[in-house]
Amino acid sequence: MNLHQITLHKLSMRLKHPFHTSFGTIQDKEVFLIDVMDMDGRHGFGETVAFSSPWYTEETVETNFHVMRDFLIPLLREHPIAHPDEVAALFSVIRRNSMAKAALETAIWDLYAKQKEQTLTTTIGGTKAQIDVGISIGMQSTSEALIDKIHAALEQGFKRVKLKIKPGHDIELLRQVRQHFPELPLMADANSAYTLRDLATLKQLDEFKLMMIEQPLAHDDIVDHATLQREINTPICLDESICSYDDVRHAITLNSCQVINIKLGRVGGLYEAKRIHDLCAEHGLSVWCGGMLEAGVGRAHNIALSALPHFNLPGDTAGSSHYWEQDIISPKVIVHNGYITVPQTSGIGYEIDWDAVKSYRTAQWTYTI
Repeated sequence: MNLHQITLHKLSMRLKHPFHTSFGTIQDKEVFLIDVMDMDGRHGFGETVAFSSPWYTEETVETNFHVMRDFLIPLLREHPIAHPDEVAALFSVIRRNSMAKAALETAIWDLYAKQKEQTLTTTIGGTKAQIDVGISIGMQSTSEALIDKIHAALEQGFKRVKLKIKPGHDIELLRQVRQHFPELPLMADANSAYTLRDLATLKQLDEFKLMMIEQPLAHDDIVDHATLQREINTPICLDESICSYDDVRHAITLNSCQVINIKLGRVGGLYEAKRIHDLCAEHGLSVWCGGMLEAGVGRAHNIALSALPHFNLPGDTAGSSHYWEQDIISPKVIVHNGYITVPQTSGIGYEIDWDAVKSYRTAQWTYTI
């Protein structure tokens, strides 16, 4: 692929609105924009999705930088690659650190698609011209504020709504939402806030006819989720505990869930995400693409991934304006009547807004390959 240099742009971006989960509140997002250039001056772009503190996984912005700089970029320098599929095997000598790996791997995929003068969607096997979009709504200060947020989301055409729940902020909340929106495609995300000791509470979820309950139990669990799925009718979706193809294979063997949320950063990139997609299609598990409060480049990669044929549930890829006053891509990602049109220009289909990058950038480093 004739890789020549890699530039890491460190950005600090402020969300339009604080995002509340069972772990805490997020207002500022640090991001590394990855720029991989070949000998002919073509550029491919990726983005880190780790947070500044290790509340979602063990990775952070700083560990991503350390692993990319000191291990992954040297591997690319020492071992020339001919195709992006080779990156996962090359990086496999480094344990975990999937978000650091995905940032570089997705940038290489974008570059490869541009070298082939085709869309990233086509390059990875995507077939859809548009994708369905849902929305994730963080915890609100009052139920009235939450109802207003849901009304606004439905007016914008979103295909489903995901709500964050935690013990003490769950059953009554969902009951109030269901009373206002009896037919709303609704799911709940617990971010690992429950244990099997909460079985009586979790059984009550069946009353609300949810699309799914996402990761109710421990972040690294597959076994207890199998026990829970036998006890409730609500489909379980695994998120944090799915870090690889083998995790999905184990979940299928144990009947731990009915739905898989695929996040590029969490599974290490597009190669592994495609393998998981194919395995889920083979075994009849529903699939959707989760979000990590990405800026535009990460959002563009999610769009390409969601265009694979078995992504059969709306994902979390909301438009740029939902999260940012100014995104780092042009044109911005736009949701129209609950859909995003898959771009038809080469690579990720969006240009980098370098003025925006410069306004957010706090540091940058360039490495020759």
